[in-house]
Amino acid sequence: MRAFLGLGSNLGDRAYYLKEAVLALASSTLEIVATSRIYETEPWGVMNQPLYWNQVIEIDTILEPLDLLHVCQEIELRLGRERKEHWGPRTIDIDLLLYNNRVVKSEELMLPHPYLEDRAFVLVPLREIAPKLVLPSGRSIIEVSGEGKVHPLTQ
Repeated sequence: MRAFLGLGSNLGDRAYYLKEAVLALASSTLEIVATSRIYETEPWGVMNQPLYWNQVIEIDTILEPLDLLHVCQEIELRLGRERKEHWGPRTIDIDLLLYNNRVVKSEELMLPHPYLEDRAFVLVPLREIAPKLVLPSGRSIIEVSGEGKVHPLTQ
Protein backbone atom coordinates (compact mmCIF):
# COMPACT_ATOMS: atom_id res chain seq x y z
CA MET A 1 0.00 0.00 0.00
CA ARG A 2 1.14 3.52 -0.76
CA ALA A 3 1.45 5.86 2.21
CA PHE A 4 3.00 9.22 3.02
CA LEU A 5 4.74 10.00 6.30
CA GLY A 6 5.64 13.44 7.64
CA LEU A 7 8.85 13.69 9.65
CA GLY A 8 9.83 16.58 11.90
CA SER A 9 12.53 17.42 14.43
CA ASN A 10 13.37 20.54 16.42
CA LEU A 11 15.57 19.31 19.27
CA GLY A 12 19.23 18.38 19.14
CA ASP A 13 20.83 17.39 15.84
CA ARG A 14 17.79 17.69 13.61
CA ALA A 15 19.59 16.32 10.54
CA TYR A 16 20.67 13.25 12.51
CA TYR A 17 17.16 12.50 13.77
CA LEU A 18 15.59 12.83 10.32
CA LYS A 19 18.28 10.64 8.73
CA GLU A 20 18.02 8.00 11.46
CA ALA A 21 14.21 7.93 11.21
CA VAL A 22 14.38 7.33 7.45
CA LEU A 23 17.02 4.61 7.93
CA ALA A 24 14.93 2.93 10.63
CA LEU A 25 11.82 3.06 8.44
CA ALA A 26 13.76 1.60 5.51
CA SER A 27 15.04 -1.27 7.64
CA SER A 28 11.56 -2.24 8.79
CA THR A 29 8.84 -3.77 6.61
CA LEU A 30 8.61 -0.65 4.46
CA GLU A 31 10.06 0.36 1.14
CA ILE A 32 11.02 4.02 0.76
CA VAL A 33 9.70 5.18 -2.62
CA ALA A 34 10.54 8.90 -2.45
CA THR A 35 12.04 11.38 0.01
CA SER A 36 11.52 15.13 -0.12
CA ARG A 37 14.14 17.73 0.58
CA ILE A 38 14.40 18.98 4.15
CA TYR A 39 12.61 22.22 4.97
CA GLU A 40 13.03 24.58 7.91
CA THR A 41 9.67 25.62 9.28
CA GLU A 42 8.03 27.55 12.07
CA PRO A 43 6.53 25.63 14.98
CA TRP A 44 2.83 24.80 14.92
CA GLY A 45 0.57 25.28 17.92
CA VAL A 46 3.18 26.08 20.59
CA MET A 47 5.21 28.91 19.08
CA ASN A 48 7.89 29.37 21.76
CA GLN A 49 10.20 26.58 20.62
CA PRO A 50 13.05 26.03 18.12
CA LEU A 51 12.42 25.92 14.37
CA TYR A 52 11.61 22.53 12.88
CA TRP A 53 13.23 20.61 10.10
CA ASN A 54 10.57 18.70 8.17
CA GLN A 55 10.36 16.29 5.27
CA VAL A 56 7.86 13.88 3.75
CA ILE A 57 8.54 10.37 2.55
CA GLU A 58 6.46 8.12 0.36
CA ILE A 59 6.49 4.46 1.29
CA ASP A 60 5.12 1.17 0.08
CA THR A 61 4.05 -1.19 2.87
CA ILE A 62 2.08 -4.34 3.55
CA LEU A 63 1.32 -3.12 7.07
CA GLU A 64 -2.17 -2.07 8.02
CA PRO A 65 -2.46 1.59 9.12
CA LEU A 66 -2.50 0.90 12.85
CA ASP A 67 0.49 -1.44 12.59
CA LEU A 68 2.33 1.24 10.59
CA LEU A 69 1.52 3.78 13.30
CA HIS A 70 3.00 1.46 15.93
CA VAL A 71 6.21 1.03 13.89
CA CYS A 72 6.51 4.82 13.64
CA GLN A 73 5.93 5.27 17.38
CA GLU A 74 8.52 2.62 18.20
CA ILE A 75 11.09 4.44 16.04
CA GLU A 76 10.20 7.74 17.75
CA LEU A 77 10.83 6.15 21.17
CA ARG A 78 14.17 4.66 20.06
CA LEU A 79 15.21 8.14 18.91
CA GLY A 80 14.38 9.74 22.26
CA ARG A 81 10.90 11.14 21.61
CA GLU A 82 9.22 12.26 24.82
CA ARG A 83 5.55 13.24 24.81
CA LYS A 84 5.51 16.01 27.40
CA GLU A 85 3.50 18.75 25.69
CA HIS A 86 0.93 18.63 22.88
CA TRP A 87 2.59 20.21 19.81
CA GLY A 88 5.72 20.72 21.92
CA PRO A 89 9.36 20.26 20.91
CA ARG A 90 10.60 16.79 20.00
CA THR A 91 13.66 14.93 18.75
CA ILE A 92 11.55 13.24 16.08
CA ASP A 93 7.93 13.11 15.04
CA ILE A 94 6.64 10.66 12.44
CA ASP A 95 3.07 11.31 11.35
CA LEU A 96 0.95 9.16 9.06
CA LEU A 97 -0.42 11.66 6.57
CA LEU A 98 -2.12 9.46 3.98
CA TYR A 99 -2.56 5.74 3.51
CA ASN A 100 -3.91 5.09 0.01
CA ASN A 101 -7.38 6.58 0.12
CA ARG A 102 -8.20 5.02 3.47
CA VAL A 103 -10.20 6.94 6.02
CA VAL A 104 -9.66 5.87 9.63
CA LYS A 105 -11.31 7.53 12.60
CA SER A 106 -10.32 6.03 15.93
CA GLU A 107 -8.94 7.33 19.21
CA GLU A 108 -5.49 6.10 18.21
CA LEU A 109 -5.38 7.08 14.54
CA MET A 110 -7.02 9.57 12.19
CA LEU A 111 -6.48 9.23 8.44
CA PRO A 112 -6.00 11.33 6.49
CA HIS A 113 -4.06 13.36 9.04
CA PRO A 114 -6.61 15.84 10.45
CA TYR A 115 -4.40 18.91 9.85
CA LEU A 116 -2.96 17.83 6.51
CA GLU A 117 -4.46 20.65 4.44
CA ASP A 118 -3.72 23.31 7.08
CA ARG A 119 0.04 22.89 7.38
CA ALA A 120 2.42 24.23 4.75
CA PHE A 121 5.28 22.29 6.38
CA VAL A 122 3.57 19.09 5.25
CA LEU A 123 2.04 20.28 1.98
CA VAL A 124 5.21 21.76 0.47
CA PRO A 125 7.35 18.59 0.77
CA LEU A 126 4.36 16.41 -0.14
CA ARG A 127 3.80 18.46 -3.29
CA GLU A 128 7.50 18.06 -4.12
CA ILE A 129 7.36 14.25 -4.22
CA ALA A 130 3.74 13.79 -5.36
CA PRO A 131 2.79 16.79 -7.54
CA LYS A 132 -0.18 14.99 -9.11
CA LEU A 133 -1.64 13.81 -5.80
CA VAL A 134 -5.35 14.33 -5.23
CA LEU A 135 -6.10 14.70 -1.54
CA PRO A 136 -8.97 12.81 0.11
CA SER A 137 -10.94 16.09 0.11
CA GLY A 138 -10.92 15.89 -3.69
CA ARG A 139 -8.59 18.88 -4.01
CA SER A 140 -5.32 18.68 -5.92
CA ILE A 141 -2.14 19.06 -3.84
CA ILE A 142 -1.32 21.99 -6.15
CA GLU A 143 -4.45 23.89 -5.00
CA VAL A 144 -3.77 23.66 -1.27
CA SER A 145 -1.16 25.87 0.37
CA GLY A 146 -1.69 25.64 4.14
CA GLU A 147 -0.29 28.05 6.69
CA GLY A 148 3.25 28.82 7.83
CA LYS A 149 6.60 29.73 6.37
CA VAL A 150 8.60 26.94 4.74
CA HIS A 151 12.20 27.29 3.54
CA PRO A 152 14.12 24.48 1.75
CA LEU A 153 17.46 23.58 3.35
CA THR A 154 18.68 21.23 0.64
CA GLN A 155 18.58 21.33 -3.12
